[in-house]
Amino acid sequence: MQQNWSIRSRAHECALTGRPFEDGESFHTAIYFDPQENGYVRRDVCNEAWAQELEQRKPVASWKTVYQKVLVEAKPEIAPKESAQALLQRFIEEGDPRTDNARYILALMLERKRQLVQTAEKEVDGNKMLFYENKKTGEIFIVRDPELKLDEIAQMQDEVATLLAFGGPAADAAKAVGVTLTVDGVVPAPDATEPTESIPEADPAEPAAAEPENTEAATVEIEVEITTTESSI
Repeated sequence: MQQNWSIRSRAHECALTGRPFEDGESFHTAIYFDPQENGYVRRDVCNEAWAQELEQRKPVASWKTVYQKVLVEAKPEIAPKESAQALLQRFIEEGDPRTDNARYILALMLERKRQLVQTAEKEVDGNKMLFYENKKTGEIFIVRDPELKLDEIAQMQDEVATLLAFGGPAADAAKAVGVTLTVDGVVPAPDATEPTESIPEADPAEPAAAEPENTEAATVEIEVEITTTESSI
């Protein structure tokens, strides 16, 4: 069964005492594995209750962070291209193993842009798991380190850049009409090996279709209609 690596955002109160966090207050974030949900869960605990938290539970990873009130920004009416963080979040929620490499590259990109901070690194079931946090929103992202080679990293960077350029509305629109965009953002040409629909040949025994009568009248009527339309513009 596939594990769920999607972690909810930062809590606004202590998970143990229920006391609301104050703006600028430091607290502890702990990650636990929940067998019932077959995934990771998050608990945010205030400093005074942290010792009690460790007595009751053993986290997979933990770190100290600062609580910041999140200001709700007005969303634009026109949806922009899918951002790197939105793409990373979507890949994590979908849980497709084929996007593991892309998740890793996206996390590195966001860390380089200082949008995410790596807070912990743990060995889980033989895999090196990297824990990232958005310090502004408190969101946590868990990414597996695929240990890519340099040439593989360069290739994945190009693929991720393509996903960011042709993701979001463009990808959704293509999916809605049953079209798949290639890595170049174009519609793939049909396979030449696929059989094409043949057009039945006309039976020589059948009489040819009769031509419309009064062809000149039909032509004159069309020309008059076009002339009338042009003069009205």
